[in-house]
Amino acid sequence: MQPLNPLPVSAVILAGGLARRFKGEDKGLIQLARRPLAAWVAERLQARVAEVLLNANRNLSEYAAIGHTVVADHLPGNLGPLAGLLAAGRTAQQEWLLSVPCDAPFLPLDLAMHLHAQAEANDVRMVRAADETGTHYAVMLMHRCLLPELEAFVLGGGRQVRAWQETQPVETVFFQGDPYAFLNVNTPDDLRTAERLALRYRR
Repeated sequence: MQPLNPLPVSAVILAGGLARRFKGEDKGLIQLARRPLAAWVAERLQARVAEVLLNANRNLSEYAAIGHTVVADHLPGNLGPLAGLLAAGRTAQQEWLLSVPCDAPFLPLDLAMHLHAQAEANDVRMVRAADETGTHYAVMLMHRCLLPELEAFVLGGGRQVRAWQETQPVETVFFQGDPYAFLNVNTPDDLRTAERLALRYRR
């Protein structure tokens, strides 16, 4: 079910990585059914959240063509997804930040709604997604009040999303019914799988 009004959430599509398993190709711009992966992710989120941001560190004009604000890391050295979320947090206008990877083109349409509902119902500042394949640590809803603590964590050398979550009370929301909802296109084989599925998810 789609909410009547967009949620007070800034979704941050994390596309700042180096994509080593794709020989350094900019993963968010890899074509799936003739559209960049990041565009697929944006489409699953837009209209359901108040704002969509793209975190990228190269090919910025190509990301901008997807139609959302592009934010580059402000810390040097390609420090990973948490640095991207931290940079986007400086620009984000909403109370909540939803981080998602740029290589998950089939995310649940009700992702933000369920994460936000659990955070509000249980008065927690961080929730993450899981399904039968495991916990998806990079799919995380975080209240912006945690940004100072996130900055301290990153500046202190913290890099892993799971390790960051272990510093805070965090709850997990289980999604079911779609085995491909959290498919990550990490390898060329994954991309071939996604190509076979693309028509099912095209909107």
